[in-house]
Amino acid sequence: MAKIAGLPKLSPTMEEGTLARWAKKEGDEIGIDDLVAEIETDKATMEWRSFDKTTLLKILVPEGATLKPDQPVAIFGQKGEDITALIAQAGGAAAPSASAAPSASASASASASASASASAAPSASPSPSPSATSPGRIAASPVVRKIARERSIDLGSVKGSGPHGRIIKRDVDGAPSASAPEAPQATPVAAAPRQLGVRLPSTSVKLTQMRKTIARRLTESKQNVPHFYLTIDVDAGPLVEARKLINADLEKQKEKVSVNDLLIKACAVALRRVPAVNASFTPEALVFHQVVDISVAVAVPDGLLTPVVRDADQLGVLAISKTVRDLASRAKDKKLKPEEMTGGTFSISNLGMFGIEQFAAVINPPEGAILAVGVVREEPVVKDGAVVPGQRLRMTLSCDHRVVDGAVGAEFLSVLKRLVESPVTLLV
Repeated sequence: MAKIAGLPKLSPTMEEGTLARWAKKEGDEIGIDDLVAEIETDKATMEWRSFDKTTLLKILVPEGATLKPDQPVAIFGQKGEDITALIAQAGGAAAPSASAAPSASASASASASASASASAAPSASPSPSPSATSPGRIAASPVVRKIARERSIDLGSVKGSGPHGRIIKRDVDGAPSASAPEAPQATPVAAAPRQLGVRLPSTSVKLTQMRKTIARRLTESKQNVPHFYLTIDVDAGPLVEARKLINADLEKQKEKVSVNDLLIKACAVALRRVPAVNASFTPEALVFHQVVDISVAVAVPDGLLTPVVRDADQLGVLAISKTVRDLASRAKDKKLKPEEMTGGTFSISNLGMFGIEQFAAVINPPEGAILAVGVVREEPVVKDGAVVPGQRLRMTLSCDHRVVDGAVGAEFLSVLKRLVESPVTLLV
């Protein structure tokens, strides 16, 4: 029986989504776990997959349309069904906002977006819940389907050993994988040549859901959070030397750590020693966190993401390095889960790799502070009364004055300075 499918809510914070790309066209048959569309949320570009065998009978909104969750987007059913009444029923409710009209730039952006590897929740299916039984249905959870996709396993050939023949994780662990088709390569769009004396018109690019969220949150932060800033300049020589020694020891393992990894560890230890900075403001109370979860700013094409290193104070530097590399790689591929980008208690933003000496970062609410890290500079310094080559590092702490007072922020930076200038104390 044909039915109208609404825009699925693919993350807890999703208030609207952009239908970035239809993977199917009208009249296409859809198999179990087939990709139906890619939907850009406030966190990433997520996959909308089917739980049933069905047919896409009618597309109600174009690519690039921005809609609220559950707003009608398509009609699914069996070929030959009369959907005239359903089209009329969907009518006005399916119309996207005026700003969501598709454009060439939006389409190009959508086709170039990499989809997240998160599976859609049952409500995201164009068909009934997967717990229902019907002929031809493959009973498997979204997690199992995700594993099967990553390993190119055909679930139709896997025998389920779970309740009622349900396919569970151990069933796909030993299943043979098929050769995965080569992913199509995005074709870059060449810039128009500039001719002397010819003024080219400005172009506008539709805001992505991520950029909208960044704009809203940063505006709210600067408007509602009373920022103040503390800057400190430290001797980075010992930290750089410690990194060299650690990497020399890790060479056989083909692993290495960065200065930023060491700074994350130093901040985690400093937050344990000055717990007043590891806090958040609420209208009713100050919340002092019992965990040290550090958000690390990662630049992506659409803006900025802040994946979280959980329990950073309990991790070794190598473990931090592996975690950051994994999070950053998946952030750039838009494969982070929403829960991996929320719940931080303190943030670090490092622009040293771009040669920036000093900057002030905007606080990421509800966190109480963020540390902005500049480049390690080589410059002459005075040591024991003599001018010698030195390495300096400037860091600026942005504080929420409702949470962190000036003396508390200064104490934190003082502890951080001692840790950076004597890295062995990170082990104490």
